[in-house]
Amino acid sequence: MQLVRDMAVGASHTTVPREPGDSSGKPGRGGGGRWRLPSPLTAFALVLAALPLALLAAAAWLGRHVRPSADEWCFLPVVRDQGIGGLIGKFYVTDNGRVGNGLLVGLYARFPVAGHQWYAALSALLVLAVLWALVALVLRRARQSPPRGLPLLVAATATAVFLLATPNTYKTLYWPAGSVSHTVAPVLACSAVLPALAAVTRRGRAAALAAAAVAGVFTGTLSEETSVVALVVLGGLLLLGRRLVTDRAWPFLRTWALTGAVGIVAGTAVLVTSPGSRHRRERFGAGTTSILAPDSLIAAARGFAGIVETVLTTWQYGGVVAAGVLLGLLVRPARTGTAVLRPCRPLPLACAGLLAVLVSGYLCTVITYPVFGPRVVTAARTWNDYLLLYILVLAGLGALLGRALRRRAARSWTVTAAATAAALCAASTAGLAPPLHRLGQDMRVRAGQWDRQDASLRAAAARGAEVAPYTPTPVAGMLEPFRGGGRLPWPARCVAEYYRLDAVTRSTRVP
Repeated sequence: MQLVRDMAVGASHTTVPREPGDSSGKPGRGGGGRWRLPSPLTAFALVLAALPLALLAAAAWLGRHVRPSADEWCFLPVVRDQGIGGLIGKFYVTDNGRVGNGLLVGLYARFPVAGHQWYAALSALLVLAVLWALVALVLRRARQSPPRGLPLLVAATATAVFLLATPNTYKTLYWPAGSVSHTVAPVLACSAVLPALAAVTRRGRAAALAAAAVAGVFTGTLSEETSVVALVVLGGLLLLGRRLVTDRAWPFLRTWALTGAVGIVAGTAVLVTSPGSRHRRERFGAGTTSILAPDSLIAAARGFAGIVETVLTTWQYGGVVAAGVLLGLLVRPARTGTAVLRPCRPLPLACAGLLAVLVSGYLCTVITYPVFGPRVVTAARTWNDYLLLYILVLAGLGALLGRALRRRAARSWTVTAAATAAALCAASTAGLAPPLHRLGQDMRVRAGQWDRQDASLRAAAARGAEVAPYTPTPVAGMLEPFRGGGRLPWPARCVAEYYRLDAVTRSTRVP
């Protein structure tokens, strides 16, 4: 409880900057640069951040049980025989036109099983690094100084919730083909913000504009849904940016947003005019007419309402709000630096963020509904394109709430709010652990079956066999050959090609 009181005191008083390396405020025993005990606030933030970090480490460790499945059976032989360029060409000419997607898929498919096993760890690290840098840079540009460890806490909590609080964590984190399109794509788009936030010189601003253009084109060729979300956000910045940043920063923000938007439009044009995209639209009947048909728009609205209900009833998202509350309670004005972000009225800012989530979420549902139909409500991986924005908005709402409490509430209320927020952060992380453990058990069983069958099929091919039996080994609703009681063979042909066989036949024997 004393630590919570220290938090309240630290949140309500501005402190004098200390010498580099001194976070305790007490004189050291030796010369400068020696290690000193962290302050209570720093220790508190680091201990609390250790919980989601440990959960993410466990999730990364479970990645060793991932094995190829579904679409990846078809990607692996192409990369093996034709290289990454062959897969990019296949995507552009035949599959879907997503050449950026083909590049990322080819990078992990270049290392067949190992690429799948390392994917979860590397992608989780990417998400954490981008969000951590984003929180730190936003605070710097707002001229706010948090206790050390607090930006890491917010980023780690947001990363854990983004990756693990989904109805199907496997398809969000462990299935590389789905994750590249809908989990990593919005994170890469978000990373384009970092150079703009860090730019303080003319050369830095030029580099930020170049990064925005490149990221925009790449995003346009990577994911249609992420492109929609990015365009909604950039459009909002162009409409409201003058109220968000200082007059001096507005011209750069306007140019940066326009550059990013033009890049996305250019990349999307490459995608939608490709033969692969045309073939995909014809295959699913997902032309402009079908997407904008009144029945499709109404059905998409019903589907999006179902998605919203699922997300709002997933209580672990409250952990992100709680981390934001702690951030708002504990930051203090920095003594150095120039603020670029204006002080904004909390209510309009919160409404703008929520509106961006709703608009982008509905538009993403509109463009995916012709492909998925009613299953869009259960295809949780397609939600991630706008759920990352939702999580960032939740953290911002929490920070605004924490700031309001720090400024207006009595110290006793501040102490209670800090203790409650810390408890909710911890509970949110704990609530994500049991489902992850159960999924890990299923993945371990499947990995053992897959490895035994892999050895058997390779041995059959080495003996000169042309046909071999294959037993489906599904996990977390992933597609396998001969699903539907054997009525749907896909991707059996790709499995046979992977093992250099003419065909595989359905077997019910447990591997």
